[in-house]
Amino acid sequence: MKTTPAPDQRSAFAVTAPGLEPLCNVELRALGIRGRVEEGGVSWRGDMPSVMRANLWLRTATRVLVRVAEFRAKAFFELELNAKKIPWTRYVAPGSHVEFRVTAKKSKLYHTGAIAQRLGDALSAAIPGVQIGKGSEDDDATDAQLFVVRFAHDVATISVDTSGRALHMRGYRQQLAKAPMRETLAAAMLLAAGWDGTMPLTDPMCGSGTIAIEAAMIARRMAPGRDRLFAFLNWPLADRSGWDELVRRARKAELPNSPVKIEASDRDEGAVAATRANAERAGVAADIDAIAQTVTRMTAANAPGLVAVNPPYGVRVGERDPLRNLYAQFGNVLRARRQGWNVAILSADRMLEAQTGLPLQERLTTRNGGIAVRLLVGAVPAIRGAADA
Repeated sequence: MKTTPAPDQRSAFAVTAPGLEPLCNVELRALGIRGRVEEGGVSWRGDMPSVMRANLWLRTATRVLVRVAEFRAKAFFELELNAKKIPWTRYVAPGSHVEFRVTAKKSKLYHTGAIAQRLGDALSAAIPGVQIGKGSEDDDATDAQLFVVRFAHDVATISVDTSGRALHMRGYRQQLAKAPMRETLAAAMLLAAGWDGTMPLTDPMCGSGTIAIEAAMIARRMAPGRDRLFAFLNWPLADRSGWDELVRRARKAELPNSPVKIEASDRDEGAVAATRANAERAGVAADIDAIAQTVTRMTAANAPGLVAVNPPYGVRVGERDPLRNLYAQFGNVLRARRQGWNVAILSADRMLEAQTGLPLQERLTTRNGGIAVRLLVGAVPAIRGAADA
């Protein structure tokens, strides 16, 4: 069995949604971490401070894992023997609640519940009073210490989750509008569109304000993990003073306000109220102009800037046709009032996106709420003699 060779060198993995791996790798490089893009995330070898920096600063990752063991096992007795060698006491304190998330493919051991039970028995034997629960692929909000177990071709890879609650749970998005998007996807939209907080941003279909809030945090250089707790802080040998210093330095580097104008609007008064409340919790309420208005009321503005939008997708029967006019109006308004600006649209329907009449190119593909979506980016052309829509 191979375990982590030394406490100061770890095999780490930043988990991402499909399609966001390259963006996460760019973020890691900005943190001084040399990663390797893999399916489902980015791996690297580094010390615990690198893991802490990743949790604090990554905007596009779902969670950060650290590998604790890797071994071959074709029978349960082999699994049990190797499980006893895992240094559980590094990651779990007495009385903790622990969950195992297990997947198994092309392996002799394929019963995920039985695998989790053997690992739980080994952990309970090593640490008194541990409560063992059942992990879930959809349980991003658990406060338990999670272990992610992957069996593939009879090789078990066991990783400890360092994040706790998923990283998109920044803590500010408590009021939701219709079809909310995750914070990680909103940040990915902005980063993939090349927006770095040095030019104005407008979201004319803001929903609960996630795009505008993530933009304000980028513009002010605010670490997305600055106001939340992480699983690694509960480890028996956690470096709390090192973490406190990281957060202190991050806060010191923040700008007092956004250097650019950020606008958020929606036709739904409730959505605008949610945007304002969420922005207040995020500490960026003063950086966002949030108003209730339709897309056609968007004001004119000089270039350059970015219009970023997550419009309705029309995936249900009967919704598609009524949205054609919305997409067409959106394109008309941009050509009339935001000439020379860039636009970023999250789209699930090629026919609807074509209604905008804008020259758009695909930047990435991913999923939003289980729906396959594409991020389209382009420049808004000027139309000679275009009248206000």
